[in-house]
Amino acid sequence: MIKGSNIHKYFNNLHVLKGVNINIKQGEFVSIVGDSGAGKTTLLQILGTLDSPSNNLKSELYVNDVNISKLNEKALANFRNETIGFIFQFHQLLPEFTAFENICIPGYIKRTNTSELEQRAIKLMDYLNLGNKINNKPNELSGGEKQRVAVARSLINNPKLILADEPSGNLDSKSADSLYNLFFDIREKFNHTFIIVTHNIELAKKSDRTLEITDGIIK
Repeated sequence: MIKGSNIHKYFNNLHVLKGVNINIKQGEFVSIVGDSGAGKTTLLQILGTLDSPSNNLKSELYVNDVNISKLNEKALANFRNETIGFIFQFHQLLPEFTAFENICIPGYIKRTNTSELEQRAIKLMDYLNLGNKINNKPNELSGGEKQRVAVARSLINNPKLILADEPSGNLDSKSADSLYNLFFDIREKFNHTFIIVTHNIELAKKSDRTLEITDGIIK
């Protein structure tokens, strides 16, 4: 599913990623852990094509057998929308739209048939116990409900890869544990690949594999 080799990232003179090699199979559930500033989020953004490695002729990144460096900006945006779902710590829901509309946005961008898209959104909301929150806006939802809306949004285009950056960071321990169990249920149901950045070691231990970044290198 993902094959990255010799990935470097500089921010001015700060060398954040120092030649990361990573291989993740389709259907795996992988957690990335490490101290703050170790490069976890930077790596996740590169794997999700939101950022790119610093120029290095020997670096490579393949996602779903696609060489990311060969895609132009438009093709990359389309690939990202269709192949990758994102879940962020702070939800990133648009406050002026309802939960239902937030979930549908990636599908609207993809120009999915509206009827099919909205039927899928309703099924996802029912699956995530959000069926009674269709018309609620984000400020009318609890923290756990907002995160489940974000999960539904990440699934709406049926992507092969789900990337989550500290998805349980703003949740209490019970809600965080429920969210991880939900991720495993989704993986079993849809065979998505999950890569999660987290500080929660106990939750990370539930993963198929845990990768630890230290000083810009995966141990």
